[in-house]
Amino acid sequence: MIFARPTAHWTFGIGQLDMDKPVEKATIDPKLLELLVCPLSKGPLSWNAATSELVSKGARLAYPVRDGIPIMLPSEARRLAPEE
Repeated sequence: MIFARPTAHWTFGIGQLDMDKPVEKATIDPKLLELLVCPLSKGPLSWNAATSELVSKGARLAYPVRDGIPIMLPSEARRLAPEE
């Protein structure tokens, strides 16, 4: 069971989440990036570090990466603007 304390530190099982630490930007392993393809176009993906997204230029979609996990569901993807 997970309990939250009313302080800046939350206890999750064994470790602690320090709410005072800055959150690091997500990164993607280059080997994983080589293996992943867009589920719609089957084309390559590129990493956008500024938005923490995997971008499919073929499908014009940007798939989010949350907690280091690529969310490769078209329903979760963001449509790219024409200038992107």
